[in-house]
Amino acid sequence: MTDEPRYLGVDLAWRDSTPTTPANETGLAVVDARGEVLDAGWARGVDEVAEWVLHWATPGSHVAIDAPVLVPNATGMRPSERLVGRAYGRWHVSANASSASLPWLGGRTLGERLAAAGAVWDDGVAAVPADAVSYFECYPYTTLVGAAELGYDDRRPRYKRPDTSLPKEERRSARATACDDLITRLAALDVADPPLRLASHPVSRLLIDEPSPLVDRPYKHREDLLDALVCAWTASMRARRPGRMQVLGAASEPDALGRRATLIAAARDSQRLAEPEGTVPVGRAAR
Repeated sequence: MTDEPRYLGVDLAWRDSTPTTPANETGLAVVDARGEVLDAGWARGVDEVAEWVLHWATPGSHVAIDAPVLVPNATGMRPSERLVGRAYGRWHVSANASSASLPWLGGRTLGERLAAAGAVWDDGVAAVPADAVSYFECYPYTTLVGAAELGYDDRRPRYKRPDTSLPKEERRSARATACDDLITRLAALDVADPPLRLASHPVSRLLIDEPSPLVDRPYKHREDLLDALVCAWTASMRARRPGRMQVLGAASEPDALGRRATLIAAARDSQRLAEPEGTVPVGRAAR
């Protein structure tokens, strides 16, 4: 196994498996510095996801998780979530509230598993050891509107849920069209910095080769993988182009271990918040 750092994306299902009900699918993807997709697929439950992360992560790897990981608040909304709306609201991007009162917090459980295995929480404020596997919280929508090369200059793509402003018979078709357009834009990142080469792996290649389905369940299967690839590209950007990112929630009170519940997001200049909330992420510590 190579020692080259890798960039992992996890589109996590918040609810874990139970004895009677399996968890929803989690999308997974890992890319290297050349943007080659080394693995892409799905898992069910935090155990499978943690096993996959620890299998693919090498020293210096970054793991971007689309789920609340540190949730210190008993109720309400975390500061990082409020700041998503402040920075990206013009693009119709906001975050759902998460707190310890929620019945399912798979991201917190995954973070605990990764920390127990020696991974380091990256809050964008404190430097992370150069050879550590680090993990941070991200939000695909902020990457999609925060990366100018994707061209979402006015609003986020409507690929998640059917647009209820349309006639019912047109909604799923419009959603699939928006998803296919997003995939076309992501496929063009093979010449970006950092790159993402969707065609380099047979599973991610199918996103390009096959049209998005209209039926909800197969569509969600596809969407989970797509978001994982966006997360993996976000991890690559966080590692290689940290100046393109901002830290949301940098002024949050640290927990007993000194960790802040932040979200690290791609940002255009017009989306940057004033410091300390908009602190540019620090890089790795020297070896």
